[in-house]
Amino acid sequence: MMAQNLPSVLITEPIPEAVVDFLSSHANITVGEKGRYSKEENLIEDIAGYDALLCMLSTPVTEQVLKTGRKLRIVANFAVGYNNIDVKAAHELNIKVANTPDVLTEACGDFAMALLLAVTRRFNEAEQYLRDGKFEGWEPLGFLGMELRKKTLGIIGMGRIGQAFANRARAFGMNISYHNRTRIDQKTEQELQATYIPNLEELFENSDVLSLNCPLTPETYHLVNKKTFDLMPNHSILINISRGPVVDEAALAEALNKGKIAGAGIDVFEREPVVHPDLLSAPNCTLLPHIASATYETREAIGLLAAEAILSVLSNKQDDQIPNLITA
Repeated sequence: MMAQNLPSVLITEPIPEAVVDFLSSHANITVGEKGRYSKEENLIEDIAGYDALLCMLSTPVTEQVLKTGRKLRIVANFAVGYNNIDVKAAHELNIKVANTPDVLTEACGDFAMALLLAVTRRFNEAEQYLRDGKFEGWEPLGFLGMELRKKTLGIIGMGRIGQAFANRARAFGMNISYHNRTRIDQKTEQELQATYIPNLEELFENSDVLSLNCPLTPETYHLVNKKTFDLMPNHSILINISRGPVVDEAALAEALNKGKIAGAGIDVFEREPVVHPDLLSAPNCTLLPHIASATYETREAIGLLAAEAILSVLSNKQDDQIPNLITA
């Protein structure tokens, strides 16, 4: 039974229990069934009575959803990205929008490094070889991979996660180059020993490993495509933990199958949860189900940050007291 006079919050997917408990002490909570609110029509059907929405990247918070949510005061995304939310429409309707920066930086930095190691040292292929009963003892030419020391890591998107990955890669002896919408400050550049490359083509041509850590925008949609794969060295590796549509999946599958690049580590996909069938069979391609931030500590921290933004708005705090509101 819902408590009287408490605001109501819809959480679109099951999330860590500690977050639900925290919100439950201040609001009436509804937690959606897994996948139900990945469909716009289901959200439109249910949203009208809620004061706040805690949603996932898979939740399509469209203009129509926002208009139907006539009581909505805030939409908080369980993610640092927010390309699933029509932010412009939300602001026009006087609905606040929040995301969860910072708290997933270290987990994602660790994950990117692990993904790179898995691809360069061919973990998936080697493990499958063993599981298939083909391992007959050590062999000098078995599963040779690429060392990272003295190789160049090119990063597109040098925000918090890009910097966290760069810091880890430096510990493995890699050289760091990057491209960003705006050049990072000189102190951070020096600390990371990172070289700014204003020309994207140059970054594609000279990176042994290319990592995508940029947001999805109209400018970054299919940023990596057939033309850019033609620029990349044949021995290069692509890592993507940003957003799936930054990469043309069909072009990536073709590049892997034709040996235009040597491998890829992919955690995000163009049409999640669907993966391009040619990518599923492509050689030396580690595919993971969008788990870069999947640690107990990080997922709980993400939820609590989103929950705090919701409660701050519902308790009428000033915007400048809520650091994770999206203002643009």
